[in-house]
Amino acid sequence: MAPILEINNLYKNYGSVEILKDINVAIEQGDFLVLVGPSGCGKSTLLNCIAGLEPITKGSMAIGGQDMTNVSPKDRDIAMVFQSYALYPTMTVAKNITFGMKVRGIDPAIQEEKLTYVAQQLQIEPLLKRKPGQLSGGQRQRVAMGRALVRDPKLFLFDEPLSNLDAKLRVEMRTEIKALHQRLGASMVYVTHDQIEAMTLATKIVVMKAGVIQQIGTPAEIYNRPANLFVADFMGSPAMNLIPAKTKANGNGMQIEIARKDGDPIMLTDTRNQDLPENVIIGVRPEDIADASSVRSGDTQEADCLIDIVEPAGADTFAVMQLGGKHVTARLHSETTAAAGAAQRLAFDLGKVSYFEPETGLRLN
Repeated sequence: MAPILEINNLYKNYGSVEILKDINVAIEQGDFLVLVGPSGCGKSTLLNCIAGLEPITKGSMAIGGQDMTNVSPKDRDIAMVFQSYALYPTMTVAKNITFGMKVRGIDPAIQEEKLTYVAQQLQIEPLLKRKPGQLSGGQRQRVAMGRALVRDPKLFLFDEPLSNLDAKLRVEMRTEIKALHQRLGASMVYVTHDQIEAMTLATKIVVMKAGVIQQIGTPAEIYNRPANLFVADFMGSPAMNLIPAKTKANGNGMQIEIARKDGDPIMLTDTRNQDLPENVIIGVRPEDIADASSVRSGDTQEADCLIDIVEPAGADTFAVMQLGGKHVTARLHSETTAAAGAAQRLAFDLGKVSYFEPETGLRLN
């Protein structure tokens, strides 16, 4: 069975400026693909190319096994949800949702049937007689989604649909979109600069930087095995700690030497690796640095670290220290005894660390 979306060697130029460079992506029916990256990375341009709103400079694109490289947007069997909602202010919610079907000459009975179904799915039945000006931001976004859902297209496209909402509403709408995808089994492509949205919504993530794909994978693959320093730093909150270190073989594996702000370096031994270059960047997630007293198992090594800052955050407490000349964050439990200006015995889970080459930034292990 052909992928629902397949992009091959896509380039997009504006004059002599290359915006997208050799993009290759394929997703299967029912996938939730999230394009994520910082502002200006090309993710919205790529979405517009998929929609047909931007012509591509080179390459090809297929939707549902059919070549759509040069096909008009209206003939691509897609539906798009915009950041700005794009609702008609003088029409009721019901008319906003059914307007596209009316223009296409869909039978009124079918329009009513689809409206009822979508209103139930989005829980907006009480809003159908209201106009957009009488709705909250979250309600308007549901209506915009409803207008897309009645199309029943091959592919749904979302262009940063939650960026206009406040933090609490973003979380609620994120949950609703996730639940909607699970109920419908629809194929979706979603653009965001928020890596938390990407991690929670996606079945597959594309991380982009400067028009180039940095990594494609499941949320777990992206989080646990970032392909390079950019992905490691961008995906995660707090971000992965990236610590310069020196290594040498010691018979049991590799000895890892990490400079401390005060005192001798930390010495750890990674028994998993036998061949690392002398200079590396160690990537360790904050949750993989714990209070030594709370660790009962795992491939951990302990060291005393001078704590600079303690940040209580409810269930977690974040402790910040300097290692390898970098600020390093540990995610500790709320009952930790860590205190600013005092040494704390911490356990590093070497079974979960990543290693990167300092010059190229590429993953080593």
